[in-house]
Amino acid sequence: MRRVTRGKRRRVTAAQGKAKGGVKGGAKGGVKGWVAELVRPVGRTVPWWALGAAGAVGLLLVAVARWTGDEPTPWAALLALRGAALAGGLGLASLLDDPARHTTAAVPVPRPARQALRAALVAPLVALWWTAVLFLVPADVRPPAGGITLEAGAVVLLALAAAAAVVRLTDRTRPGRAVATALLIAAVVSPLFVPDSWAVFVQSGDPRWAESHDRWAVALAAAAAVWAASAREPVRRGWGRRRG
Repeated sequence: MRRVTRGKRRRVTAAQGKAKGGVKGGAKGGVKGWVAELVRPVGRTVPWWALGAAGAVGLLLVAVARWTGDEPTPWAALLALRGAALAGGLGLASLLDDPARHTTAAVPVPRPARQALRAALVAPLVALWWTAVLFLVPADVRPPAGGITLEAGAVVLLALAAAAAVVRLTDRTRPGRAVATALLIAAVVSPLFVPDSWAVFVQSGDPRWAESHDRWAVALAAAAAVWAASAREPVRRGWGRRRG
C-alpha cells in the first residue's frame, strides 16, 4: 500500500510540475497569442455607440463655434475645445463598461492587461478624432495645441481613473453612467468654486497659461496613478453589490 501511495504522489507531483511549467512558458512567450485571442471579444464589449456619440458631440461643438455667426474669438474657440474635450471624457467614461466582467474575472489574463487592451483599441481613433477637432478651429484663434491637448488628456484620464476605481471597489458592470454624471457635474461646478488664484481655467493669452498647465500636468499624472492602482485585481470583493 505504501509503494502504491508513493507512486501516485510522484505522478501527481510530476503532473503539477509540468502544468506549472506550461503556464510559465505560456506567460513568457504567449503574450501576442492572448492579445490576438482577446481582441475580438474585448472589441465586442467596447461601447462604441457611446464613444461615437461623444465624438460627434465634440465635433459638433467646434463646428458650431466655427460656422455660425461671426468669426470665433480666441475665448470662444477655447471654450469649444474644452467642451469637446469634456464630451470625449464623458464618452470614454464608459470604456470600462463590461456586462460580462463577472464571467471574465476568472480568465488567466489579469485585469490591468484587459483594461490596457481596451484603451489600446480606442487610442488611435481618439487621437484621430482630437486631431480633427483641433483642425476645425481656425489657426488664428486656436489656443496652443500642446496646452489644450494636455487639458483633454487630463479630463480623459480622470474619467478612466474614476471608472477603474468604481470597477475595483464595487460589483458594477457599467460604471460609465455614474462616472460621466459626476464628471459633468464637476465640470460645471469647478469653474465657479475653484479660486482664480489657482489659475486652472485661464485664457490662452493669459500670462498664467504655462502655470495653469503645470497644474493640469499634475492632475494628469495623478489620474494615471489612480488608474494604475485601481486596475489591479481586488484582494477581496464586497464593497458594493449593485450590478448595473
